[in-house]
Amino acid sequence: MAQMVLLGDEAVAMGAIDAGVSIAYGYPGTPSTEIMEYIQEYADKHNKPYAKWCSNEKTAYEAAVGVSLAGKRSIITMKHVGLNVAADAYLNSVLFNIQGGIVLAVADDPGMHSSQSEQDSRYFNDFAKAICLEPRNQQEAYEMTKDAFDLSEKFQVPVMIKLVTRLSHSRAVVNTGSVREENPLHKDPNRDGWFTLPNIARKQYAKLLNDQKDFLNYTENSPYNPLTINKNFKDFGVITTGIARNYYEENFDDFDQLPSHLHISAYPMPVEKIRKLAENVNRIVVLEEGYSYVERLLRGILPGNLPIDGKENSAVPPYGELNPDNIRQALGLPEIKGQNLSDLKLPGRPPQLCVGCSHIDTYTAINEAVRDFDESLVTSDIGCYTLGYFPPYNTIESCLCMGASITMAKGAADAGLFPVLATIGDSTFMHSGITGLVDALSTNTNMIIVIMDNSTTAMTGGQDTVFSSSRIHEVVLGTGIDPEHVHVIEPLKKNHEKNVEIFKKEIAYKGVSVIIPLRECIQTLRRKNTKGGSK
Repeated sequence: MAQMVLLGDEAVAMGAIDAGVSIAYGYPGTPSTEIMEYIQEYADKHNKPYAKWCSNEKTAYEAAVGVSLAGKRSIITMKHVGLNVAADAYLNSVLFNIQGGIVLAVADDPGMHSSQSEQDSRYFNDFAKAICLEPRNQQEAYEMTKDAFDLSEKFQVPVMIKLVTRLSHSRAVVNTGSVREENPLHKDPNRDGWFTLPNIARKQYAKLLNDQKDFLNYTENSPYNPLTINKNFKDFGVITTGIARNYYEENFDDFDQLPSHLHISAYPMPVEKIRKLAENVNRIVVLEEGYSYVERLLRGILPGNLPIDGKENSAVPPYGELNPDNIRQALGLPEIKGQNLSDLKLPGRPPQLCVGCSHIDTYTAINEAVRDFDESLVTSDIGCYTLGYFPPYNTIESCLCMGASITMAKGAADAGLFPVLATIGDSTFMHSGITGLVDALSTNTNMIIVIMDNSTTAMTGGQDTVFSSSRIHEVVLGTGIDPEHVHVIEPLKKNHEKNVEIFKKEIAYKGVSVIIPLRECIQTLRRKNTKGGSK
């Protein structure tokens, strides 16, 4: 044990270091900035952990997911409005089977001391149906950060640490412990745990819903949610959250006797403890920093003794689409019996790449180029090329959200996997892939970015892309990448051997490479030919 005088932000940083974090990513923003700065200062003295700023919060979060895929622990730092930028990746990543613990440290700014809005990050955690820890002081900021990594790996979800300005920027003595060993490098062999293809995501979402009872069991029994009952005082009870508990306790000397009190610092909210408190008091006072999150959930608009049927108690199906048949039970109507067709065998019709698609030749070349490597990784993105997950290709191993192929690949490469290739479409690259390329170049990460240019936004029907193919090549060169490691290839069977050699050459290069397989989508080309009068 050692005692250190730390800011709340620094306590989070020290908690991550002592928890064996391997990599830290973030984007600066008050009041969160000092978390990353402290980790970087520590890394300068100890040569670890790897700690880098990224182009934005989204790329930082996606890179952390790549670190998790490689089995190592990561932390992402940002302020509350930065979470808006990272929301796509965050809200999708809860469907992944997180391996290395992911901790999302978000600093809210009640009172808008240096921000454009008051935003309460607990709502994002509520959307995600994940776990959030809200420290009340610097000691808890340290301890909760350490616990958050364990919780993330136990429940296989990212865990949020929610700070506020007064905690982030005030100092206190913190008792710290020893440094845990880093997780070993271990790529998760379960590809289904890292995909948002609808048929996989539906199963993962059902699992997430089923896991809610385990999350709730944790928060009901967590020491971070203490409940004390005073049966001799029923006038009112108090619920505090986070730092508000400190303000409540400062008034203790003015009470003749202390009210019953529930403090909530771990979410989802401990429902049974709330009910027990309510049974023993005539009124509840809610003290919380930020939005009236707990209060709204308590208050409602109906009498408290009125039963409610819906998705919470599964009277209405908790996931999937509703229809006239599956809502009948909630309406008190009898089930409509349909004809049993269990003996009718329908053939499976999985989605597949079109015959003649350029992506087929690209994936065939990639498969051959990485065939002899045990720790290779090929990440992917949102588009037709996501179908490279299916046989006979089985090429790609992840798909998180728009632009995440590059940043996940960066994280996995930073963590130690080799070789790492990111596949992304031309439209998606312009949407949100450029920033990932910039992040990779800023650290000269050893990886290959494959921009699979079919000259259209194919998956959504063949819309025109914002940039022509030639301009995408110019954009890549404009980032300052070494032109010798930027290749435009033609993905055709006749060019297979030549293309494989280019991939192998860039695998051997220690730095960032970009390969652009360029051939127009066969469907848009057919439409153009049809409009031109040819068949």
